Amino acid sequence: MKRDDSLWKAILEDVFDDFLRFFIAEADSLFAMDKGFEFLDKELEQLFPTNPDDLAPRYVDKLVRVFLQTGGEQWILIHIEVQGNSDPTFASRMFHYYSRINDKYNHPIAAFAILTDGNKLFKPTQYKQQCLGTTLQYTFNSYKVLEQDPVKLAESNNPFAQVILTAWTAIHHKRRKTDALLEEKISLAKHLLGKQYAKPKIRALMNFLKLYVRFGDTIKDRIFEERLDQLTNQLPQTMGIEEFVIARAHQQGLAEGEKKALDLMIRALIRETDFSDDKIAGMAGVPVERVARLRKKRS
Repeated sequence: MKRDDSLWKAILEDVFDDFLRFFIAEADSLFAMDKGFEFLDKELEQLFPTNPDDLAPRYVDKLVRVFLQTGGEQWILIHIEVQGNSDPTFASRMFHYYSRINDKYNHPIAAFAILTDGNKLFKPTQYKQQCLGTTLQYTFNSYKVLEQDPVKLAESNNPFAQVILTAWTAIHHKRRKTDALLEEKISLAKHLLGKQYAKPKIRALMNFLKLYVRFGDTIKDRIFEERLDQLTNQLPQTMGIEEFVIARAHQQGLAEGEKKALDLMIRALIRETDFSDDKIAGMAGVPVERVARLRKKRS
């Protein structure tokens, strides 16, 4: 859990502009992106000091000062919580964070909860308290990774969508055999290399993928690293990964390992989604008959 916490904290800083664009459609017109962002982690720790001897679970939290396009020094605060288990006190904790942050800064606060647990029934969106005619209600943005469409995430050009896709894969890995997870992780790496992102973001996203989706098997870790090295060494500098794979397929046909990887991905989509054969075929870049054949074998 501590490693996951560190990974989330790092990736949120590496692609924070993309986080804003992912959740707020008008982010570029609303925020002065060129002014950068101020991460207030130390200030947040001072507001919520921890006891080194306390064995209670830690939480991923970020507080960021974001400047507005309105000019001058106008700014708001973005509070982010990444929650990995179905804690019944989570909504209450979100409110207490809001209350203390508001007391210290007296500035508008937008709060986002990213829920990375596997419990379909856990989706807190508000904290409410009532007493003798007095009512308090605090509502925050709540985003459940488990509910997301992996195809739409893969199609998105926003780097933060690839972070969510990685987290979605990690949530589902307990249902899959290690071999299947290995091929899915390799497919994610191929997909990521095909995106036209800046190199620092590619590097940050790839590190997140490598460390966040885990096998618990050193042999599989080594195989993944070897396959990743092959991909990065074979990829021409002027060609995206998808174009490279298609060109090579036309020249010499798909290698047996690539056929297996595609079949595993297709089977995962058949198993985990209600997509039609046509949609899955379009995503995988294969004839619809191939999808239908794999679906028939499953039934």
